[in-house]
Amino acid sequence: MTTKREWLEQTYKHAKERPVRFTTLSDLEVEPLYTPEDVKGSYDASLGYPGAFPYTRGVYESMYRGRLWTMRQFAGYGLAEDTNKRFRFLLSQGQDGLSTAFDMPTLMGYDADSERAIGEVGREGVSVSSVHDMQTLFDQIPIGRVSTSMTVNCSASVLLAAYLVVAERQGVPWEQVSGTIQNDMLKEYIAQKEWICPPAPALRIVTDMIEFCTKKVPRFHPVSISGYHIREAGATAVQELAFTIADGLCYVEDAVKRGLNVDDFAPRLSFFWDIHIDFLEEIAKLRAARRMWARLMKERFGAKNPRSMMLRTHAQTAGVSLTAQQPLNNVVRVALQALAGVLGGVQSMHTNSMDETLALPTEQAVMVALRTQQIIAEETGVANIIDPLGGSYAIEALTDKVEAEALEYIRKIDEMGGMLKAIERGYPQREIAEAAFRYQRQLEQGVKTVVGVNKFVVPEELPIEVLRIDPAIEERQVQRVRKMKRERNNMAVKEALKRVADACHSGENLMEPICEAVRREATVGEISDVFRSEFGVYTDPGWL
Repeated sequence: MTTKREWLEQTYKHAKERPVRFTTLSDLEVEPLYTPEDVKGSYDASLGYPGAFPYTRGVYESMYRGRLWTMRQFAGYGLAEDTNKRFRFLLSQGQDGLSTAFDMPTLMGYDADSERAIGEVGREGVSVSSVHDMQTLFDQIPIGRVSTSMTVNCSASVLLAAYLVVAERQGVPWEQVSGTIQNDMLKEYIAQKEWICPPAPALRIVTDMIEFCTKKVPRFHPVSISGYHIREAGATAVQELAFTIADGLCYVEDAVKRGLNVDDFAPRLSFFWDIHIDFLEEIAKLRAARRMWARLMKERFGAKNPRSMMLRTHAQTAGVSLTAQQPLNNVVRVALQALAGVLGGVQSMHTNSMDETLALPTEQAVMVALRTQQIIAEETGVANIIDPLGGSYAIEALTDKVEAEALEYIRKIDEMGGMLKAIERGYPQREIAEAAFRYQRQLEQGVKTVVGVNKFVVPEELPIEVLRIDPAIEERQVQRVRKMKRERNNMAVKEALKRVADACHSGENLMEPICEAVRREATVGEISDVFRSEFGVYTDPGWL
């Protein structure tokens, strides 16, 4: 036998196969065996070396031999002082970067004393209504030395301004402030559905932030182009990859139209991926993402700075894969997903806690999640070799396949006029909904398995400890916000908000007026209300 075809026809056809469909989680067909015949392209063109174009094998030459990925556990609940305590606990346990979860009112641009905030204050994250809350949140935490990530989108401009004002008050120059703010509004319309104004003005605000950070906060990542929520909404790995890269292309195009040089701002763009349970598919997705971004930035935008072509990424294990049934199984799921993230070459990672389908995580569950990363880093040996699965016939073939199918999606989006037009037509929304429906049917029919849910089910389970938020927290925060609003200089606030409103129409970059409004103690809700008033309130057109 000299070829794979001959082996399949002469030997494998006599083998027994289990009565299942051999596909990835995303339903890509997989071969029983991969050989050199399945790997396309030359080594230099398709793989190359770590730290060299097209970055398939990693964006840095030494990867984890030089520096481990940042272990950035997502944290946030209750009042600012509650989350500050959790932050300091995590830092004491070896975490080297902070990641902030905000509650739903903050995410949607409402203050804690708003009628729309009732019952939600401090529930899914920390409540931040003003610069005073942000100051408490980072009390005793040196902003100049700790990198902070903030998961917030439609009110991101206000939260970034509040963070920068706190840096000022700590005596830290903006040039020294490092971190990331998610600020990916396009994926909000696709998947997560947290918005204030329509897509076009939202894109303008994102571009304002890119321009502002490029000039004023050069170490800060002004947008984290996020596939995570696209995947959590039911997208396949290919759809997550395609729609996320297409979102990134849209931001770059808008910034270039603004007159920015691509090599001035692209090095500070970052990405955020979901790491799901299909081990090999996720590794292939991350490798394909780096190669796609490098080629697109070079060929489409003429990027010359190598850092403009490097896809640097945060990752989080898949929340949607966790189960309320047999929650201890989630520890195993998260460990495998985290290992895939490391083998895929991420720059920072959050590992979910086993109890997150039941409540916000307990301190013990968070520690187990953090220890999972530390065990992978310190005990398994996988961080000793750069891209250890590179050259695997299966990995390289899957990388090629995922890339090819994602590029076909991007081709269709380009034909529609870009991602903004595609979103307005409801294209990615429909594709994700159909994929989610197919997967749900496969679970119900037993084609796909979730252990403990549709297979290996137990009749009765032992309860686990969960974190419970004191309902009194909400009233305390409401009273704080009301007191602050009574005691501040409201005339100064009114003047500052008017300047923000004027900038909405004049074309002035919004970030300086927003920073000044925050200094004068304007709140998240008040500045967001300016956006609602000046840009209009967006309602999902219901494409489905």
